[in-house]
Amino acid sequence: MSEDRLFSVKGAAAYLGGLSPYTISAWLSQGKLHRVKVGSRTMLRQSDLDKLISEGDGGKSPGRPRPEQQTRQDEAQSLGT
Repeated sequence: MSEDRLFSVKGAAAYLGGLSPYTISAWLSQGKLHRVKVGSRTMLRQSDLDKLISEGDGGKSPGRPRPEQQTRQDEAQSLGT
């Protein structure tokens, strides 16, 4: 069995390219990542982080609409399209 490096939430955020630790916490809550408890600390395996990177969606998440997109969507809805 090989050793797997463990990261804190803050360390995992940095390892994944400077994400917010709040994003890591959200992903833990959503089940997108799995936690390993070491005493009272929440840790994440490097292999799980690498798997997340390799199986990522390529940054294709829709995100929030920009103000100009929202305006166009509102205009289209008011025109009945």
